Amino acid sequence: MQIIRDIAMLHRAVTALKADGKAVALVPTMGALHDGHLSLVRMGKRVADHVVVSIFVNPTQFGPNEDFAAYPRDEARDAALLAQEGVSLLWAPDVATMYPAGHGTHVEVAELGADYCGAARPGHFDGVATVVAKLFNQVRPDIAIFGEKDWQQLAIIRRMARDLDFGLDILGAPIARDADGLALSSRNAYLSPEQRAAATAFPAALKAAAAAIAGGADVAQSLAAAEAAILAGGFDSIDYVALADAASLERLPAFRAPARLLAAARIGKTRLIDNHPVG
Repeated sequence: MQIIRDIAMLHRAVTALKADGKAVALVPTMGALHDGHLSLVRMGKRVADHVVVSIFVNPTQFGPNEDFAAYPRDEARDAALLAQEGVSLLWAPDVATMYPAGHGTHVEVAELGADYCGAARPGHFDGVATVVAKLFNQVRPDIAIFGEKDWQQLAIIRRMARDLDFGLDILGAPIARDADGLALSSRNAYLSPEQRAAATAFPAALKAAAAAIAGGADVAQSLAAAEAAILAGGFDSIDYVALADAASLERLPAFRAPARLLAAARIGKTRLIDNHPVG
């Protein structure tokens, strides 16, 4: 597996991978890899000839009081995992390469980024859209793969790719979960053993609410019941629990398909997100 940090070298390497019409899939990550990330890599190997993984902890998507400095980083461990999975190339730029002196451009997908995590984390999705646009231009993949755990992010990237004519396929990979239902996340490492045990209340509440809404229950009552169950399970606060149109992310007062339950909640100092299909 090649590990590349220079854009000119990256372009040459990707051109070689694409020789004879071969397809390249990109899996963007911030490192601290777990089985959820590796499931994206495995999807990439099924749909393309080569997989390129990027590791870049993107400072522009972290707020001033968020965990950029503390975000887990272990490139050697991550690279070993990717090599075992048969990844062709690891793109691992530094901040100066991604944002050279004088960088002043950002990408905003205003309509889809204003609510939910966008409201709780102002500027977050501008940072995400900007770095992903740069990764698309740097790697020039045929396919890009993102996890469905951050459903809002996936919707934003799909809209951006369409609006800016990137001309690649955006694939969403199913949420990878532990046996007890908690969605895999690099931030799960922040949880104490007691918090980790309590965190299972989060996916359980969303699953129950999704089933109730699909069965005809009142949406507002079902969302309130989910919030109560999450708090009773040991969470300290809830940013949102909402029923949304799966594509436009419009909040839905009544169920119509396709819909998704979107949620974010905080336990201790850790903010977790999750979502669940409805119907």
